Amino acid sequence: MNLTFSRDEVQDLLIAWLALGVAFTLLLERELRSALLGQVGGLTLSAVVQTLVVSLLTVGVGFLLHELAHKVVAVRFGQVAAFKADYRMLGFAIVGALIGFLFAAPGAVVHRGRITARENGLIALAGPVTNILLAVVFFVPFVVALLAGTSGILWDLARRGLQINLFLAGFNMLPFGPLDGRKVRAWSTLVFLAVAVPSILLAVGALFLIPF
Repeated sequence: MNLTFSRDEVQDLLIAWLALGVAFTLLLERELRSALLGQVGGLTLSAVVQTLVVSLLTVGVGFLLHELAHKVVAVRFGQVAAFKADYRMLGFAIVGALIGFLFAAPGAVVHRGRITARENGLIALAGPVTNILLAVVFFVPFVVALLAGTSGILWDLARRGLQINLFLAGFNMLPFGPLDGRKVRAWSTLVFLAVAVPSILLAVGALFLIPF
């Protein structure tokens, strides 16, 4: 398997990673949004930096590995594959976060070549499965931190990493539009249901049961 990255692709990945980190930071730091909008609000540099670091290491890494999983599997099946950032949607994500909501569609791995429905389904499935595995990785420190009453950046990393990766998996398994779930369902309804149902339920649980 020959996995290569062009300069433009690396640039797109890095810009999308940074833009998502900034957008998520704006969403979480109300004082920062208030300051940027010219409103009164208390703002500390350390809080902003900590939130940015957490955002880059959770939502940013979750996004990066999700997209790289698509590419790895696509290349494994003989496809020419590369990530293409959607700069319009990245800008929309930042503007949206600035006013208090976030819809992130940073881009996608575009692949071409002869392919079967099964291979296309497996390429799509690779992203959400990667987020589920990342959620498992974050689950252990989350439980430890929760039981120990830990606070600070380690607690933020654990809960955000778990929450974001469960959400990314569940959201992307929805069978609509360009989302991965639609491609998986087109290949196999059984596989789709086996992955989508628990993923979506866990995503809903992560949003409502894990402290935001």
